[in-house]
Amino acid sequence: MFYFQDSTNADTPQEIDLNPGVALEKLDSWLDGFIRILPNLILAIILFIIIYQVAKIVRRLVAKTFRGRGRDNLGKIMGGFVRWLVVIMGGLLCATIVMPTLSLGDLVAGLGVSSVAIGFAFKDILQNWLAGMLILLRQPFEIGDQISVSGFEGTVEEIETRATIIRTYSNEKVVIPNSQIYTSALEVKTAYEVRRSQYDVGIGYADDIEEACKVMRKAVESVEGVNKDRGIDILPWDLAASWVTIRVRWWTDVERADVVKNHAAVIEKIKYALDEAGIDMPYDTEVLLFHDQTDELDGDRSRQREGWPDLETTPQPRWKKELEMRNKKSGE
Repeated sequence: MFYFQDSTNADTPQEIDLNPGVALEKLDSWLDGFIRILPNLILAIILFIIIYQVAKIVRRLVAKTFRGRGRDNLGKIMGGFVRWLVVIMGGLLCATIVMPTLSLGDLVAGLGVSSVAIGFAFKDILQNWLAGMLILLRQPFEIGDQISVSGFEGTVEEIETRATIIRTYSNEKVVIPNSQIYTSALEVKTAYEVRRSQYDVGIGYADDIEEACKVMRKAVESVEGVNKDRGIDILPWDLAASWVTIRVRWWTDVERADVVKNHAAVIEKIKYALDEAGIDMPYDTEVLLFHDQTDELDGDRSRQREGWPDLETTPQPRWKKELEMRNKKSGE
């Protein structure tokens, strides 16, 4: 027969006591406690399963409600948020059933303290999630819009809780954190129905500006896809060093493909039209003036012209000759 030492006996100092009775007593107390809470545990498990199913139904209802308003992406995110909120609250309720001495208020208070620590640990994730929610609620852009942000430009494919995914025009996938989008300057290229493009064309100083503008306007009007209702602007814009700058402005559809296609067509038509009309599109022209400082006329502004030829032998520019001939004919 085996005799075990009474567990109530005091432990002998400075000796290793092997007392299996203590372990058996502890195990027995645990088993008794488990049997006592077993009905509550079964009830809590059943209740949690029901709450979890209810949370899934609530998620579907929320998603369906937003889908009916044309806000599919927001419905998915809000549905997921409500689902996990119901699951967490249900889990706390089930915990109080298993352990009746546990107060729901204490759990909520403890969860609040824990949420502060979690907030510091996952600050960036929570910041992106909140920014994603604000983007979906305020809708500065939608899925399918073409945007430009942080040096990237493309079509919005998806707005997630953490980031927004865009496909660039070169068919590359870019994932941009929502906090970066919400706090940065953003261009929505497809916000309106039409978009204006412009291009500067240089013509020679000897060419007629009015005639050149008429030729370019006619060329732009002949391009398919240019919006005629919004008008076409042909504006003398700058007197550059080697040419007169004419700024051409026109309107097209907002899609990037339409903008690029019409931009190329406008430049092509203008080039051929100006060539056909005999209007010059000059290259850069540079004039080098050489001044011989050993010349005896150096410093005499009445006789020296800093390298320019003598006025009496200098040929007149083409435009001045044409103007004189035109005035002469009108006088006759």
